[in-house]
Amino acid sequence: MELESEVKKPSEKVEVLDIEQERIYHSIWLERNSFRIVLISTFTALAIVLGYLLALIFNIELFTLTIFLSGFILGKKDGMIVGFLSSFIFCFFNPLGPSPLPLLTYQLFHYAMVGVSGGIMSAFLNDKKFFRLKEDLYTFQVMIILGIIGALITFTYDILSTLISGFTVSFTIEYFITSYIFGIPFTTIHLIGNTLGFIFILPGLIQLINKMLH
Repeated sequence: MELESEVKKPSEKVEVLDIEQERIYHSIWLERNSFRIVLISTFTALAIVLGYLLALIFNIELFTLTIFLSGFILGKKDGMIVGFLSSFIFCFFNPLGPSPLPLLTYQLFHYAMVGVSGGIMSAFLNDKKFFRLKEDLYTFQVMIILGIIGALITFTYDILSTLISGFTVSFTIEYFITSYIFGIPFTTIHLIGNTLGFIFILPGLIQLINKMLH
């Protein structure tokens, strides 16, 4: 009997920890559809406003970060909605001119997937012991992971958007290579800016919004 009780203790401890984790990440506000609609609208409006505010500062933006944050807080489905709506409004009514149709189609897909990736990363990190919403998120592991995600999202966008834009002018790979090499200074700024934003801004926003929702 003593041996049985000793065997059960570790599993009971794990169960208590799981319940505690659920309680930490659970929010009654996010269970309300009306409140989720408000948050979707807020994140969409915020992404668009930040997009317009920084439109004249070439390749410095918080548009991507805001969409990723929406997915991180609301989940994959709602993050995808925020990404699609905000990119459609911003890219179609861009102050520098609307995107051509092939590029616009890719932008809608890309930013919808940014919202989805935010939801995926939230589920991934919430299962990790080093990710503690009630404590400081500015830890080496969290910052490195978010920085890598920001860099990959930005690098993928710059490569594919340059490729698609180039093919609207010429279908030759030489034109794409020339365009990309010419744009390296600008894409480098974009890459560095988004990576630093994901490292230094995103953890604080995640923690702040979660404190407001719990």
